[in-house]
Amino acid sequence: MNEVDQIETLNSLAEVASRRERPREGSRLASVRVSPGSYLAAASVLTFVSGLLLRSERDIYALAVVALAWLVIPLLAWRDRIEFDGAALSRRGFAPALLRLLGIGPKKLRLEQFERVETQAVRTIKKGGKVRYRYRTQIAGRKVEFTFASGGKSYRNMVRQLFPLIHDDKMDLRTIELRDYLCDPKELDAEVNELQLASSDVLETATPDFKLGGSKRSGSDGVADPDGEPAMEPGRALLLGELGSKLRVAGRLAEAREAFRRALTAFPNDGRLLFEFSRLLRSQASSAGDAKLLQRSRAALRLAAQRAAAEPGLLTSIGEIFLEWGELNAARRNLQKASAMEPRNFKARVGLANLALRDGKLAHVINQYRDASMAASDKALVDYARREADYYAQLNDDDDYLNSELRRINWLQHSLRIRRLAARVTNASILVALVAAYFDSSFAGICWSLATSSLFAWVLSLFGIKLLGRRSTPRLVE
Repeated sequence: MNEVDQIETLNSLAEVASRRERPREGSRLASVRVSPGSYLAAASVLTFVSGLLLRSERDIYALAVVALAWLVIPLLAWRDRIEFDGAALSRRGFAPALLRLLGIGPKKLRLEQFERVETQAVRTIKKGGKVRYRYRTQIAGRKVEFTFASGGKSYRNMVRQLFPLIHDDKMDLRTIELRDYLCDPKELDAEVNELQLASSDVLETATPDFKLGGSKRSGSDGVADPDGEPAMEPGRALLLGELGSKLRVAGRLAEAREAFRRALTAFPNDGRLLFEFSRLLRSQASSAGDAKLLQRSRAALRLAAQRAAAEPGLLTSIGEIFLEWGELNAARRNLQKASAMEPRNFKARVGLANLALRDGKLAHVINQYRDASMAASDKALVDYARREADYYAQLNDDDDYLNSELRRINWLQHSLRIRRLAARVTNASILVALVAAYFDSSFAGICWSLATSSLFAWVLSLFGIKLLGRRSTPRLVE
């Protein structure tokens, strides 16, 4: 066998090996439980029904309903999972299978059909310099949505397997941060020890009040003066900046502050590092309710915008954050600069469309979405941008359609208010009824009747929100 044949044989073997390493479609790579909110709501309603049955002395039926609420429904919730097989997302479990048999169940959503991936963060527990975040990710495309929340190793595995395969234009900033910085706590501890960061207990006594650029405010203590520290290697400083972002995503804010402080002594004018530092200051300000930290986070973000003059991607992210904070002029300035530097910047176009919508300029919204459709990276984003452009064009051209949409949104807002009010009235009525039963049975009966009526209104409002949340969009013109 000559050398050419040997090379061809080796290439063929390498291709076969790479195919074996690729995940086969249908094999489960990651699995995470769905958000249990709907199951908890169903269990709560059934528990209330069992209480009514118990009051009417139908003990057997009450026991059966309680068993259904707290034995069967939790089992259904436990088995209801979202799975990723390397090519598509799907739901597995008894409840999704039953819904599919009825023709109303969730369908598969392939990677190329993803249109939007958005993540929300909710602060649950604060202890010292650590904050526990709960992340809730929603993936939408082709009128199909999948929602799952963080809660352990399964969520991290889903992030690690799924998010790197999604284009950046489809993900919001928080989702991108999870893709880049979410990691196992043990691995994070190892990085902290390797880079020799102090513990969070020690760092809690240090003041975060230091100037960007390396100088320190007078009167601060607990953190060594950056000017007195030895010169840091650039590679180590970059690792500290990345570690700071990982610590912030993990909720270890005090340690993240120290990592950014050290990194900024080496790169005080790095736009990306300043941007990440402003995100940390915002997280600290929100958790501590500190207005001064909030002002400093805005100042750091403005400084990051100045230092990111030649980075359209970073300018887009900065503009999105300004838009999220309600600083519309700063958001518009950075997004326009990003779109001018990179005309095919999809996210900048969508951000400018959102700004125009806030200003009530429907014509500008339409133009920005049409420009976004031409800058889109794949067919799913093209369809999404065109659909949005057609929807707002319909609103702009058809007064009847505009009035009907305004009525729908108005009814949706009323339904949301009714849901909140009904939930509060139901809970209060049940508590009063349980206490009043020891003193006045007739008054307790009135409270149970009020709770029943308000619970019925709450259930109706849920259906109303589900129906009113779907806008009537014009058909996409091929």
